[in-house]
Amino acid sequence: MPRADVNGIDLEYVKHGSGEPIVFVHHGAGVDWFDPLRDHPSLSDRFCTITYHRAGYESSGPLIPPLTFAGEAATFRAFITQLGLDRVHVVGHSASACMAIEIALSAADRVQSVALLEPALMAVPSPPEVPHALELFRSGQTAEAVETFLLGTCGPANGAVLDRNLPGTRARAVANAPTFFAHELPALRQWSFDGGRARGLRAPVLAVLGERSDERFRQRQRLVLEWVPHAEPFVLAGAGHLLHLENLSGMADGLAAFVGGHTSGLAG
Repeated sequence: MPRADVNGIDLEYVKHGSGEPIVFVHHGAGVDWFDPLRDHPSLSDRFCTITYHRAGYESSGPLIPPLTFAGEAATFRAFITQLGLDRVHVVGHSASACMAIEIALSAADRVQSVALLEPALMAVPSPPEVPHALELFRSGQTAEAVETFLLGTCGPANGAVLDRNLPGTRARAVANAPTFFAHELPALRQWSFDGGRARGLRAPVLAVLGERSDERFRQRQRLVLEWVPHAEPFVLAGAGHLLHLENLSGMADGLAAFVGGHTSGLAG
């Protein structure tokens, strides 16, 4: 896997295809969840698709605390600069959709469009399993913390979906749990986004909701559409919060249509 030296920290990444670049930003419980979407022909045959592991995850360089979403946005800018990219399309899911929002705000000159897959907006409280997962992690029960977090955010069927589509991904989540629970989740809770900040979002926005997602994510979707009037709603059929892992072709086709409608002659 190639690596990019970003401000003295090596970030490992995968880059496929050619055309306008789409960069997928992973969240801490799903470092590999975007891999099938990155590789889907609807996207990889038309665009340059890129995933990378953020500092503190997998074999990328260590995180230098504190982790903040502003810092992740700055690292993102440095990363795409290192890859020789000018403007990119950005995709984030759950916590990383909030990072994608921060990237689109603070690196607006580098973002051609942004796709928000059920962002974890803290204006709508998290399910009780999330603080319980944090307690479990702090007490040394890391595997139990991961399972509790996935149950609360992705529902009781998450294990079957993850094991079918990405064998071993839950073990990877356990291995990456120290960065996720000790740094990323606290940073998410400290991150601020509301209607006032939303007025700074200039890039085209795709607001994705799973057809089967619970009311918490529906409330968050309504907030995005209220705060970002130019956002384009997209409901992914047959999917809950795991979205593209439940309906890969539907998400790939929808994302390809959105990106294809907001191109600018970029090349990756």
